[in-house]
Amino acid sequence: MREDQERWVKLVDSQHGVVGFEQLSDFGVSWSAVRAHLAANRWQRVLPGVYSVFTGPLPRSSLISAALQYGGSWAVLSHRTAAEEWGMLPFEDASPVHITVPYPNSAISQPPLVQMHRSRAYRHIVAPTVPPRTNREDTIIDLAAAEPSAERARNTFVQLVGSTRIELWRVHSQLELRPSFRYRKVLKQALDLLRGGALSALEAEYVLKVEQEHGLPAGTRQVPFSVDGVVLWEDVAYDDVGARLTVRLDGRQFHTTSRIAFRDRRRDNAAELAGRSRLVYGWNEVHTDPCGVAAEVLQVLQRSGWEPRRKRCQNCS
Repeated sequence: MREDQERWVKLVDSQHGVVGFEQLSDFGVSWSAVRAHLAANRWQRVLPGVYSVFTGPLPRSSLISAALQYGGSWAVLSHRTAAEEWGMLPFEDASPVHITVPYPNSAISQPPLVQMHRSRAYRHIVAPTVPPRTNREDTIIDLAAAEPSAERARNTFVQLVGSTRIELWRVHSQLELRPSFRYRKVLKQALDLLRGGALSALEAEYVLKVEQEHGLPAGTRQVPFSVDGVVLWEDVAYDDVGARLTVRLDGRQFHTTSRIAFRDRRRDNAAELAGRSRLVYGWNEVHTDPCGVAAEVLQVLQRSGWEPRRKRCQNCS
């Protein structure tokens, strides 16, 4: 009896106060006993066949355990929930727990608590973690494939791969291993952008909408410059085509600390002292007015002697 009690305490603690009916049956707890606990408000039903052995609000950890119990032995955390567990995205307590199971399994979502998914690539995507979740590469692929448009899929993919600094060969391997899925071609193109040095959605927008669509030369990405004895990295430089031009892509709307603002002033001053031209753009300029950005970059390039080889894009006035 004491051994069963210790097993029970260990199970409840490991699952954050949540148990499934099959687990209860293993301990000899009958359905009538479950109903008695529920009626007495000692327990509460969380999901079909899943109960918490306490009352009151469910912490996120308990809801995750409940979702995994509901999904069955093959269930793993995926999509946004896996991204939160990997530290890629901030936690959102109000968001559903995303669960993936192998494709033949049933997957009935339970809104607003659980969103179920099925995967034909299940055997390729699971990481050996506790609790189980999709690996980092496939978590990003899943999130991108779930976006409502190809552009948003590309931006999500580039932003997450760039910010997490995952080895690109790992991402490439997973893209090749997985069966056909939505936006596969777009994500492969996005991977090429990352190989070329684009580490953020803003940099990817600049490559595609400013450089490629306007026939501008491909700048060198992530170029090191020494400022006050510290190596800082500029986003794009055009020295390879004879232009001492630096393009800085600033994804922040505001400088969040005085230290960052001071560093950027020093970079500006260092560029001026070195005789370098510099242009700075944020998301709004690159995304909504790529033609205007391209015209400014082209003006500096032509001033340095570079001449375009083809006409500007059709949207340019």
